[in-house]
Amino acid sequence: MDFISDSLKDGQRFRCLCVMDDFNREILAIEVDTSLPSLRVIRVLGQLLELRGTPKQIRVDNGPEFLADRMQQWAEAHQIELGFIQPGKPMQNAFVERFNGSLRRELLSRHWFRSIKQVRQFVQNWMMEYNHYRPHDGLEHLSPILYAEKKESKLEILI
Repeated sequence: MDFISDSLKDGQRFRCLCVMDDFNREILAIEVDTSLPSLRVIRVLGQLLELRGTPKQIRVDNGPEFLADRMQQWAEAHQIELGFIQPGKPMQNAFVERFNGSLRRELLSRHWFRSIKQVRQFVQNWMMEYNHYRPHDGLEHLSPILYAEKKESKLEILI
């Protein structure tokens, strides 16, 4: 997971917390607001745990939200390793960094958003397109959802 920042038409800054599954490059969540402290990050992750189960590791940078004591305690309580990349080495979290570039180019830089609500609406629509319909070269030219379904059906055949 990682953050990306931008601003509304009136200059008010906002941030997006982007959470990605490295296996199939599916975007699990994009949380948008003017402030996303560690408690908000934990809330988003808690919702994802309920929907998707518990991952073994979450790869993060060394941002204050991820280094916060509350975040560390939450991860320990759920037996999740926080895999910190080395400072100044964003390519160690390459999939989400590349995704952030796509989000910036294809959505954030193309629109002058008037409100956080509008950003959220555009982000949700874009995320749906990205996950369900957009083919990826690294996923056999399938969308993240189709790739996961294909791999799941192969696993069922092996069992």
